[in-house]
Amino acid sequence: MPSKRKSSPATKPESSSGSRKSKRLVVERPDPVVAQPADSDFEQEPVLSSKRKSTRRTTAESSVVACQSESNNKKLKKPAVEKVESGVASPADSDFVSESNSATPSEKSTRQTAVKVEPLVDSVAESDFLEEEDVDGMELGSLKKSLSISPSKRKPKRAEKVKDEECTLAGDPVPDAEARLKWPHRYNKGKSNGTKSLNGQDDPDQLIQAKCHFSRAEVDGQIYYLEDDAHVKAADGEDDYICKIVEFFEAVDGMQYFTAQWFYRAKDTVIKSHDQFIDNKRVFLSEIKDDNPLDCLVTKLKIVPVPSNATSQFEENVKSNCDFYYDMKYLLPYSSFISLPPDTTSPVSSSSTISSDIDAGEVKEHNLEKKLLDLYSGCGAMSTGLCLGANSKGVKLVTKWAVDLNKHACDSLRLNHPETQVRNEYASDFLSLLKEWIQLCVSCSLVKSSVPPHPHLKVIDEVEEDEENDDEGDDSDDDKEGEVFEVEELLEVCYGDPKENNKPGLYFKVRWRGYGPEEDTWEPIDGLSDCPKKIKEFVAKGFKANLLPLPGDVDVVCGGPPCQGISGFNRFRNKENPMQDPKNKQLDVYMDIVDFLKPRFVLMENVVDLVKFSNGFLGRYALSRLVGMNYQARMGMMAAGAYGLPQFRMRVFMFGALSSEKLPQYPLPTHKVIVRGVIPVEFESNTVAYDSGRDLELKKELFLGDALSDLPLVENNEPRDEMPYTDEPKSDFQHFIRMGRDGLPGSILYDHRPLQLNEDDHQRVCQIPKRKGANFRDLPGVRVRPDNKVEWDPDVERVKLPSGKPLVPDYAMSFVGGSSSKPFGRLWWDETVPTVVTRAEPHNQTIVHPLQDRVLTIRENARLQGFPDYYKLIGPIKERYMQVGNAVAVPVARALGYSLAMSIKGLSGEAPLFTLPKNFPSHEEQSCNEVSQ
Repeated sequence: MPSKRKSSPATKPESSSGSRKSKRLVVERPDPVVAQPADSDFEQEPVLSSKRKSTRRTTAESSVVACQSESNNKKLKKPAVEKVESGVASPADSDFVSESNSATPSEKSTRQTAVKVEPLVDSVAESDFLEEEDVDGMELGSLKKSLSISPSKRKPKRAEKVKDEECTLAGDPVPDAEARLKWPHRYNKGKSNGTKSLNGQDDPDQLIQAKCHFSRAEVDGQIYYLEDDAHVKAADGEDDYICKIVEFFEAVDGMQYFTAQWFYRAKDTVIKSHDQFIDNKRVFLSEIKDDNPLDCLVTKLKIVPVPSNATSQFEENVKSNCDFYYDMKYLLPYSSFISLPPDTTSPVSSSSTISSDIDAGEVKEHNLEKKLLDLYSGCGAMSTGLCLGANSKGVKLVTKWAVDLNKHACDSLRLNHPETQVRNEYASDFLSLLKEWIQLCVSCSLVKSSVPPHPHLKVIDEVEEDEENDDEGDDSDDDKEGEVFEVEELLEVCYGDPKENNKPGLYFKVRWRGYGPEEDTWEPIDGLSDCPKKIKEFVAKGFKANLLPLPGDVDVVCGGPPCQGISGFNRFRNKENPMQDPKNKQLDVYMDIVDFLKPRFVLMENVVDLVKFSNGFLGRYALSRLVGMNYQARMGMMAAGAYGLPQFRMRVFMFGALSSEKLPQYPLPTHKVIVRGVIPVEFESNTVAYDSGRDLELKKELFLGDALSDLPLVENNEPRDEMPYTDEPKSDFQHFIRMGRDGLPGSILYDHRPLQLNEDDHQRVCQIPKRKGANFRDLPGVRVRPDNKVEWDPDVERVKLPSGKPLVPDYAMSFVGGSSSKPFGRLWWDETVPTVVTRAEPHNQTIVHPLQDRVLTIRENARLQGFPDYYKLIGPIKERYMQVGNAVAVPVARALGYSLAMSIKGLSGEAPLFTLPKNFPSHEEQSCNEVSQ
């Protein structure tokens, strides 16, 4: 038993978002290093004991010794040092390569970082009802947010030479030649020690230089060897840190150190307090290393690696015989959780517990295509883009199933994708149906599973089938008392309450013998107990046709679960626990479906509020769910404009992959973009962008004229859903968007009709000047004050419309306190939009056509979202606008589909980002260059 020595707290590695090199979405993007208050829950920096004392010291009393380490034979960059008001120097601005990031396992240290922050943008536009903050447009190349690090002017405390028999390096030193070969960075010539600069001042920006290295040490009677795992002393009241010892050395000043490669508990990562889905014994290996005085070691640990191909039995045996175990690495870039490499000596497990009786020929045929399930699909933009992108990389990805509650959106998807099983129902009912379906398949002996048979359908064997056939063949002439209905065929299946009698359950749609389709009814399964053969026929037919997916059937699940509970429109948002808000429950439903089906890959999309609201509550929660289900995961934010659209539209995309798969990378931007939104500060480093300083050859940014200038003139009351093109395409974008499904230029234009404004609004729009920046402020009777707020001009009589209503409505004057210029605003050809929204009313947004007296048409909005012109929408006009506004931008989905295909083929690299082929998406197949960041 080791003695009760009181040791000093050690360096705390930074975790969660962390910091990284400045990045560029176009030419330059803001440095993501952020100032964070001492009492916030934001990620904190490491702190290291400065010298050995007889009593434990608090974190604030310790000082930092940040080291440069080597991992995977990559050159590392030493962290800079921030000035901290508590008197503690802490690593910051770590290099973007994962080996050199500084991170903190505990998020609760008190520290105040002094950083100089220049404004993100020149000016912020007035707020409106859009779903994301709108910022004055500018080229991101001119965006220069400087987040400079102020080095400490104080001499940081350093570990001092202490004689202590309880704590010493043991044995003979490692031979000098061997040590210099293994740790060359510790033996740089010209440096007398690693704690002093050449002018004699403390220089924490330098590595600690070594006199010699050792292979073991003795602390409190325990012998520690290289590669041993250990608890490391934390500040009072905090859990001790967990590390792997990778280096023992004596510094040139005589001090004794060990180098810790850190493990993170789930709560030490970006997941933070949402670790309820993750085993307490499970930790995550980082690539971050720090030097610590030898006296920080507390006790040895047994931490066991679990390879990605281990069986469940192997895992259980490991977990019961260790202090901790790890099966993933946690890397700061893009909040990545990545599986350990497979161990060829470990028993291999299968990801699916379902086996079927499909013959080998059918299996071979099924493997020709990869199946996708689109949840909360809307009109299908996300899955359409994913399939287009995957197909361009040689993977036949097909949307086999789609689920959405909006009937019109389902009709649109069904029209454009006749190969897809489109289900118009709640996602929660879909999940319940899947659970019933697998029981039906077990009852019909179609699959072998630990799942029990369906309670309303006994397992049918051949004897029972013969008896049922005999019964059905007996045409009795007995008189019947009243009319008897006979089931001719079962047509559909659902879970819910289709009869609207408050009796939810499993229902079949029945075609009755002797009656037509108009007499079809939904009947509960317990009401069909007399015709098990009909049920079996339906289930067997549905199984063969992939009517519904079973666990292991799905290759990709994609979707954007709605989270209205975090929307800026919701004034009653629950900031303390957003998951208690029923409006956010669809996130749980989405993850429950993933948990049931166990797809190979997961891609979840959502608005930026996922990481903005309540300190990123839902984003952290979603990552925790994925990691808790043993999925690899990473999270990034992508701007639609960076992939060739005239809108900014930043969205969050979260990838998941089974431990046996390659985790997909994020595709780097292909275009310059006009910044029209605000990126959440804490997760700014999750933005998919280029590092500053890279020589880029991106395509130029797109404007409204590039997307819309070839479209035919239409009036406010345009009635046609289809019309021919009248002009030739005038840009590369227009050439590409007009291509048909067959790759040939299309001839018919769909949905080029606007929301018909009422007579009053139309007359207002007609009086808005046809010039850039025009809006209601240009109408008579409106005056703009020096503070940019509007007021009535007392010298002008208020103008009335023929209806008697005012030309300038009161709501326009009072919108955003009179500071907004958006009501009845006219767009212009050389502008972009912040984001395409779900409505077209001009009362509080700039949506009037540059030269025509109407709002943008459905098709014009669809083009701004990247929909091909051949994609026809179904439903009332307002419903079609809603389908377009709710969609994922097709070019972004296409780029992500290309990345998915690379992972499916096993071609994805280890880095979080990669470059798309030149001229993507109209490219010829070529290799992709991985970007190491």
